[in-house]
Amino acid sequence: MFTGIIEEVGFVESIQRSGNKSFIRIKARKVLEDVKLGDSIAVNGVCLTVTDHGDAFFQADVMNETLSRSSLGSLHSGSPVDLERAMSAGGRFGGHIVSGHIDGTGTVTDIKNDGIAVWYTIAAKPELMRYIVEKGSVAVDGISLTVAKVTDCSFSVSVIPHTASQTVLGSKKAGDTVNLENDIIAKYVEKLMKPESRIGGVSMELLAKNGFV
Repeated sequence: MFTGIIEEVGFVESIQRSGNKSFIRIKARKVLEDVKLGDSIAVNGVCLTVTDHGDAFFQADVMNETLSRSSLGSLHSGSPVDLERAMSAGGRFGGHIVSGHIDGTGTVTDIKNDGIAVWYTIAAKPELMRYIVEKGSVAVDGISLTVAKVTDCSFSVSVIPHTASQTVLGSKKAGDTVNLENDIIAKYVEKLMKPESRIGGVSMELLAKNGFV
């Protein structure tokens, strides 16, 4: 599990494609401080498993499914990437629950300065927008952000200078693709509200019967 608080920006050293998977090698420093084979590191919000590492790099396998559902397929040598290690048991929970299993991608449609903040507007498909609510949380390239505005086909976030400078958001421009992970709680709530849920579904009647209404 991750929290969406980026630890550092790394850089793609190389990508090797072979058959139905790829091997990505990333230059990094901070996330390597206690790295071990098999550890999880989120790369632009995508949870990857460390298969090799050295003093200044780590390598991970990337399956075709991951490449097709994320923006990792568009990375190249020199691309900056957001990096976060999996949360330790004693770590601070600074963002929100991020699984590292992205739901899809969005497109940056507008970037606008507003005083010290920068507004990013991101367009996304309806199946992603249904879980995005004003003042809710969303992970954009692995960054835990608060949704400031929502329309039928896009949402906006207001980013402080520190966040922009310490993540890949600062290098984004209109037209760029970003990885999106919806708030996992919203997806579980929706599942429980469906009549075909294994526990019979959650309804207003059930809530009232148990004293919640």
